[in-house]
Amino acid sequence: MTTLAQFSMPAPLDLAKLLRETKTIAVVGLSPNSSRPSHRVASYLQEQGYRIVPVNPNCREVLGETAFPSLLQAPKEITIDLVNIFRRPDAVLHIVEEAIQIGARGIWMQEGVIHSMAAQMAERAGLWVVMDRCLMIDHRYYVS
Repeated sequence: MTTLAQFSMPAPLDLAKLLRETKTIAVVGLSPNSSRPSHRVASYLQEQGYRIVPVNPNCREVLGETAFPSLLQAPKEITIDLVNIFRRPDAVLHIVEEAIQIGARGIWMQEGVIHSMAAQMAERAGLWVVMDRCLMIDHRYYVS
């Protein structure tokens, strides 16, 4: 059973600092469909000045940015600070492994995306982890 109690989410002040320091966010599962939550959240983040890197093997471009099939296939010269995950929990472990490989600073699992083993793996690798929360809502609360 996966629970939220098995990892330590950053404190509110740390979360605000991390969001202010973040420049580039890879959105794994970013849909080109503007009615989908991933698209709305990524569009909002782009409007706030973040560079969005779409990760979706079924797209070539989303929100005016080139999409990549996986985190590992994004060009090395793109420094991805945060990986925002809009995928089912059973896909998260592999995404976290890739995030660690590319040197991301943090993982953000959107509402309903819970995988404590992946969260613990990310924490052990030195990444900060947020799980089962909406990045857009928290950004509005802590940063805007």
